[in-house]
Amino acid sequence: MFKIQTLNKISPKGLELFPREEYEIASELMNPDAVLVRSADMHEMQMADCIKAIARAGAGVNNIPIDKCSQKGIVVMNTPGANANSVKELVIAGLLLCSRKLVDGIIWAKGLAGKGDEVPKLIEKGKSNFEGPEIKGKRLGVIGLGAIGVKVANDAVSLGMEVTGYDPIISVEAAWELSHNVKRSLSLDGLVAKSDYITLHVPLNDKTKGMLNKEKFALMKKGVRILNFARGGLVKNEDLKEALKAGTVAAYVTDFPDQDLVALEGVIPIPHLGASTPEAEDNCAIMAVNQTKNFLEYGNIKNAVNFPDCEMEPSGKTRILVGNRNVPNMVGQITSLLAAEKINIADMLNKSKGDLAYNIIDIDNVISESALKKLKAIEGIIMVSVLEKK
Repeated sequence: MFKIQTLNKISPKGLELFPREEYEIASELMNPDAVLVRSADMHEMQMADCIKAIARAGAGVNNIPIDKCSQKGIVVMNTPGANANSVKELVIAGLLLCSRKLVDGIIWAKGLAGKGDEVPKLIEKGKSNFEGPEIKGKRLGVIGLGAIGVKVANDAVSLGMEVTGYDPIISVEAAWELSHNVKRSLSLDGLVAKSDYITLHVPLNDKTKGMLNKEKFALMKKGVRILNFARGGLVKNEDLKEALKAGTVAAYVTDFPDQDLVALEGVIPIPHLGASTPEAEDNCAIMAVNQTKNFLEYGNIKNAVNFPDCEMEPSGKTRILVGNRNVPNMVGQITSLLAAEKINIADMLNKSKGDLAYNIIDIDNVISESALKKLKAIEGIIMVSVLEKK
């Protein structure tokens, strides 16, 4: 029986996909085979040797110690695209909120409570303070054309905006889904210089941290409006403050407010609501559970952030799973050892991603404990697991 530990409340629509006769699921669980998590911080968590996989019910994995997991051979998966529609809808709402000064207007109108019959006249007198432009015909720059960025770009086109996208590593799948009306920018500088609105849809890493900074703000049109529903660290707060003060940035909408931003004029702070819909929570949980089952039962990897995606139809009697450092001659050492042990390989798949590689090896017989021990002892191998055919 597989043991699944949940670190957050995971949607029942996902958890019910685990067959109860084969899986034990609990938040307090000793020696789990896999962990399901949403936002819980795992950086200080002791990673038990029995943990084979961590599935994040969401796209961001900042709360998971990826390097530590990789060293222990733990496959970390996320669920890109599962909450894409939920985030996309909030981005479209953000476009309207920052254009028409709706938040300020609503707060002001509610402050008229108690004015009695004067309210209608006060409303008419004060409404001019909250005027703002329509988004139709304006230029939207979309930085990052993944699952969310593509949806935002396509819907913005439908709303009559002139949309330009920038993504040097756009996937084939995303390119197929992108509207032909979305123009391509060859550089980030070119995109930020021409846009009336800019929306961020890239992961936070060493390359993207602070990507919108003093230098980029200097290139922007005066009065640009920026939306960040990706990660807070993508924008350098100190430089943003100066850009807001100078009027370069007319509004900044963020789903990741912090102490520097919550009270700042021109900032619309949203309390991390991007994926806060029941549909998104269900979709993320269902995707996380299916990927976890596929890995635990068949050794197949999909949407991993540290190991390569690797799927193969089962053949043979036994399946051997091997994770290793991506260095020369690893496959040769593995296959030579199996041949020396008189083990016939029925099928094999090897994939690599960065510093790590993963092998699915189907064999016609079983592998002995002594052969398994020799396999684990090969320098560079960090994970070995064996699955018997169902």
